[in-house]
Parts: sequence; C-alpha cells; structure tokens
Amino acid sequence: MIRCWLADSLRRFYPLSPAEVRDELRLRALRGERVSFQMVCRTAGTQAKVEARVEGPDPIAVRVRRIGYVPMPHLSTETPEDDLEGRDFLPGFVPDPLFDESTVLTGPHETDGFWVSVEIPGDLDPGEYRLQAVFLSDGIECARLTVALTVHHAVLPTRQNFPVTNWLYADAIADWYRVDLFGEPFWRLLEFYLRNLAAHGQDTIYVPLFTPPLDGIKRPTQLLRVEADGEGYAFDWNQVRRWLQTARAAGLQRFKWTHLFPQWGAAHALRIYRGHGERGELRWDPATTATSEVYRRFLSTFLVEFARFLRAEGIFDRSLFHLSDEPHGSEHLANYRAARELLRELAPWMRIMDAMSDVAFAREGLTDNPVALLPEVPAFLAEGFPAWAYFCCQPRGRYLNRLFDTPLVKIRMSGWLLYRTGVRGFLHWAANYWYRSQTTELIDPFNVADGGRWPEWPGGDPFVVYPGPGGPLDSMRWEVFAESLQDYALLQAAAVDRADSLLADIHDFAVFPRDPGWITGTRGKILDRVP
Repeated sequence: MIRCWLADSLRRFYPLSPAEVRDELRLRALRGERVSFQMVCRTAGTQAKVEARVEGPDPIAVRVRRIGYVPMPHLSTETPEDDLEGRDFLPGFVPDPLFDESTVLTGPHETDGFWVSVEIPGDLDPGEYRLQAVFLSDGIECARLTVALTVHHAVLPTRQNFPVTNWLYADAIADWYRVDLFGEPFWRLLEFYLRNLAAHGQDTIYVPLFTPPLDGIKRPTQLLRVEADGEGYAFDWNQVRRWLQTARAAGLQRFKWTHLFPQWGAAHALRIYRGHGERGELRWDPATTATSEVYRRFLSTFLVEFARFLRAEGIFDRSLFHLSDEPHGSEHLANYRAARELLRELAPWMRIMDAMSDVAFAREGLTDNPVALLPEVPAFLAEGFPAWAYFCCQPRGRYLNRLFDTPLVKIRMSGWLLYRTGVRGFLHWAANYWYRSQTTELIDPFNVADGGRWPEWPGGDPFVVYPGPGGPLDSMRWEVFAESLQDYALLQAAAVDRADSLLADIHDFAVFPRDPGWITGTRGKILDRVP
C-alpha cells in the first residue's frame, strides 16, 4: 500500500516522515512566474517503484524531479530548536538535491518525494487551470490528485536595480569534471552553470580575471594572460572576453571582478601568474607586500589597460570592484587603508565594495558599497551607507540563512527581507564550493556538505548546486531562494512601499514571519495590486 499526497514548496519530508492527507493544492501566480509544489508518497510494508507524472494544458511547462537525500551528521549549532527544520529526523538524511528523474525505488516504510516546477508562459491567458498529479506504483496508477492554478493577468517583470550574486568557482567545475581549464569541454560546462544562475534570479557574476584570493591558496584560475614586455607587462584579454560573452549570453548583466588583494587583511600583493598560470609560476614572491614597488608597477600598467578593456566591452558602468574580502580589526584596517589609497592614486575611477562587518571601514570612506553581514546591516544603513547584505556560515540563530536545516519557509522570506530592509544587493560566497575548507582537495558534495569543517561551516553553506553528469543539479534551497527573488520582483511590480503595513511584521533579518500562511496571504494581497 502506498499513501500519496501533495505539499507546497515550503516544507521538507524525510525518510521517516509520516504519511499525510492532501488531495488538492491551490497555487496563485503571475504570468511569467515559476511556481513549485511537491508530490510525496510513503510505502507500507513493501518496496515499490513509484513514478510521478503531471498532466495539464500544453502551454504550461512542467518539470518533475526526484528529491534526493544526503547525509547531515550534525545539526547547525547556535540555533534554537524551533528554528531548525527536521529536528525530529536529524541528524540523519536531509532532502536537498533534485535529480532529473521521475521515478524512485522506495523501500518499506519509507517516504520519498518529487519536486514539480511549473513554468507559466508570459503570454498565457489569465484564468483558472487544473493540473493532475498522478502517481503510479509498479506501472499502475494509484493516485490522481489536483492542483488548481490561478494565473493573474499581470506579467512578472524583471527585477530592477538589485544585484544578486553567488560566487561561482571555475576551478571546482574543472576539477570535478576533470577537464582542462578553458578547454572546450570546460566552456560548455560553464555555460550550463551560468544559465542555471541566471534562471534562479542571479544577474551578477564573479569574473576570475586573476585567481580568486578566497579561502586558501587555490589552483591557478587566471583568465587574463600576463606576459613580460621589456620592463613591463603585456595582457591578452581573449579568455576574459569569452567569459563575458558566455555570461551575457546566459542572461547575466553585471560583473564583479577579482579582489586585487588577498582575503582577511590585504597584507600582500595578489598572486599573479605567468601566462594563465599553466605551470604555476608566480610573477613575484607571495610574501610581497601589498603596497610594494613591484606590485605598484604592475597595477599602474594593468589598471590603465583594465579600464580601457571595460569601456571597449561596454561594461564599465556594470562592473563592480573588490579590494579584499572580509577585513576586520585594527591591523586589517591599516592594511586596507593603504591598499585603498594605492587604488585611489592609480585608478580614481574604481568604486570599491567588499564583504565587511566593521562600520569603521565605511566611516573612513574606504568602501563605496559595503557588503555587511546580516546583524551589522542596520548599523551601516543607520549611518547612510548604501550597504548590500550577505550571510555565510554566520549568522545563525534567528537570522536568515539557507542551510540544510534552515526552514524552507525562512529561506522563502529572503526576498521579502531584502526588500523591506532596503539593502542595495545580496552576495553569497559559494554557489559551488566543492572543496575541503581552504584546500584544493575535492569533496563529494553528495556526502560532505560542510567542507569538512563543521561546526564552523554548517551543512549546506558551501554550495546550492550539485555537480550533475553534464551540468548543475539544483537543490531545494536554491529553488526556494529563486522563488523568493520573484517575490522581490513582485513587490517592485506592485510598487509596495517599504513602510507599507503589509510588511509591518518584518522588523529585521532576525525578526520576521515564519508562517507559510503569511507568505500566501500577503502574496495574494500584493498580486491584486499589480497593474
């Protein structure tokens, strides 16, 4: 015997989740929006091969994917129990990866599910539509359930003036698939990953002009070819240009450029390699100081050529520049100040943004767009700084995050919180960091989701996509986050004032509704406002 039911996209079901009863589900959406729901089943005392199908009108594209389970050996720390989803089932197996399969071989007394994505065409006639969610057990239909879909007359517009980026690691793609960096197989894979980012609401991509100075010494990943030219340098921009062309074709519109100084202090010159770094030969000793004459000479040549390249490509005004990631403390402040003054001297046109949580850096005018960790956002905004927001392994507790045990309804609030608080953009450090923390050693993300560094790195923090056979596999967290960005666009489309009473329950990144009913009810009211 198999029990089958429907569920929205805001809950997780675990291998031991009990059977439920829900034969009908109602969804509301704008034209051009993507919505999702789950088809869930639980066996009794025997195994079964279960297939999920969705029948509906031809213009509506439906994608059914099997929800996979991955191990979560530890819960996230520093978090109240009522802010951990799956507390009754974890540690254990958590649902997260979405496999391009519509069948599952399920064991006795086991719960499995399917994630159903519904793409509503922008030119679909508004009105009421019915989808049939069909379960088959060993080839025989065992349940037929109904999804009622209300499509509103308005078309969801593109989100405006709110950049979103999740850093993509080219080295992880090349290492996982065992392809040469920047060979043709790599470029084909990169295209799939970039299209995935854009399809989930991202519009800004990190460009590895130089090897990103992030989380340890990385495998050389240098798009820009750097050669000696007498006493100076010559640059070949062809691979950089190809990255930009691939990104733009995928739908990405803004470009974040490699940090020009190393992470956590800006004490040294960036590691610049000969050529593209094929032989790992550095242009100078890695202990070279940040403001040394050798690095100054390099930057004085490079930055002139860089500005010329950006203007020639027509992306000067759509480029975002980094100095050094996550500076903090008085020593870092002194180093950062010196590096910033060097850039001001050599490239006065360059506006700087970095992840940081110490408002002192902004007070000194060292950053133009600070990217603040969520608890520090109010301090930056209160002093009038145009802050972006970010989270990573921190903060935890009541704060927003998107970890394996972060409630999905909490992740769905991301767009609402980003809109309500008035931050200028969002950054996350890892779309696909599939390495052991701060090493070049690959981990299997289907088995290790904390970079081997729990409790500092909680499960799910290093990635939101998994490496599939020929491209990315989405996670449930990634799908829900994308839907939250649609909510942001919906709020924009309805011209909702950030002080509107509809949003009064949202106070900050820690105090906000966690009720699916609040999201459904508030979305319904806003849908009716969209012209």
